[in-house]
Amino acid sequence: MNEPPSPSPTRWFKALRRTRVGEPCSKAGLAACTEQLKRARAAFRAGRTAKEGFRRAQLEALVRLLAEHECDFVDTLGRDLHKPRFETVVSELLLVKNEALYAINNLTKWMEPQHVERNLVTSLDECMVVSEPLGVVLVVGAWCSPVQLCLVPLVGAIAAGNCVIVSPSDTSSHTAELLHRLLPSYLDNECYHVLVASASDLPEIVDLKFDHVFFTGNSADGTKVAQAAARWLTPVTLVLDGQNPCYVDRDCDVGAAARRMAWARFQNAGQSAVAPGYVLCHADARAQLLHALRCALLQFYGPDPRQSCSLGRLVNAEHFARVRDALGRSGTVAVGGQVNEAEKYIAPTLLTDVVETDPIMQQEIFGPVLPILTVNNVDEAIAFICRREKPLCVYAYSSNSKVISRLMEETSSGSFCSNDSTLQSLMVMLPFGGVGASGMGSYHGRASFDTFSHRKSCLLRGTRIECVTYLRYPPYEDRNLSLMTWASTLSHKGWCQIL
Repeated sequence: MNEPPSPSPTRWFKALRRTRVGEPCSKAGLAACTEQLKRARAAFRAGRTAKEGFRRAQLEALVRLLAEHECDFVDTLGRDLHKPRFETVVSELLLVKNEALYAINNLTKWMEPQHVERNLVTSLDECMVVSEPLGVVLVVGAWCSPVQLCLVPLVGAIAAGNCVIVSPSDTSSHTAELLHRLLPSYLDNECYHVLVASASDLPEIVDLKFDHVFFTGNSADGTKVAQAAARWLTPVTLVLDGQNPCYVDRDCDVGAAARRMAWARFQNAGQSAVAPGYVLCHADARAQLLHALRCALLQFYGPDPRQSCSLGRLVNAEHFARVRDALGRSGTVAVGGQVNEAEKYIAPTLLTDVVETDPIMQQEIFGPVLPILTVNNVDEAIAFICRREKPLCVYAYSSNSKVISRLMEETSSGSFCSNDSTLQSLMVMLPFGGVGASGMGSYHGRASFDTFSHRKSCLLRGTRIECVTYLRYPPYEDRNLSLMTWASTLSHKGWCQIL
């Protein structure tokens, strides 16, 4: 395959213009990425990442990084998102640490060839599947959970033996700068690089030709990344945002449902791709659910959530304005609704009387707002979900196992969770990813290793059974065909195995 053309003078000028002297974490653009890619390719071709010991050492270094700089991550996420220490440790640092330790403990098993079943003809041969690294991969993390969305895929890419360029979002600028500073101090400097780039730079960066691109973010940017990757047939994993429906049945523990739903929706000030996006509440449970949600918010954040140390803020003024404007043009505020532009603060808000055409229902909210729609039965809820784009997650709260089974089987989504929210996206042993408009591919645990590996089919043969294989050679004769056809009737595994 031909190598990509050199960047045009215009593209080089744009890259140089984006790079400012004295800013080590600036939007480096194509110039920096090209150099990083060159170094990473050289390291990969030299076999630097091939050995298990090297991969294990890099994963152990990542664990040390998290342990030794916990306070730094708490500080930067506090500055970017006003994220409480509890949320930073639990949803960012511990999640990455668990992924890394799980990979360390299973690395030997994952790297071993997987032997497959043999038949009579291949009984003297070896049939196996070998997991080989893809090469140099690009990991693009979203701003809403900037540590775990960069480092969890990085764990899988390291375990699989790839060289990696990590690109944290410049929207969470302080965390991006911290990753840019810390990762080179712990990981091999030739194999692993950090590139801080804006979303507008990504198509040109992807066009430099990687061996895999892992992207988390919004659908618009994901589409551009996929289009740029398609030019070189570069495989992609896309984990995209969207609106995750949450059905609340009339037969459920409404108090527990309200607490779990409110926790998932309002942590990180609602800036999560896996939080419930809207509630489809059975009409018989609506009043009870609203009361339970009010009580949960009061319990979580007190009478004045603005003073609570457990509530985050929106990431920037632009994002704040978008959520505030959608909030003001949708439904009726039942709880919350207060805003403070200077602090980028929006109170945890419950919206009622919401209809499907309201602005708040047209895209992922990424804010502390929970729209509540009313349905008359589970059939209506399923129909509502199925006529919209396939979401990243579907949630269902019910004490009726038949209702849970119907929601799980009759809707399509990247993941499903009953009687809780978001937990399925955090479990190391459960693959997580999107489908349709919410993305493609999956990661976490073994799934991450497989995502960044090529499963190569290998057949190791000798020449001792030529007395059988001669039947396939020209000149073709009916007698040989009859023998091969007869042999195929002795096994349900297919005639070709006699070859």
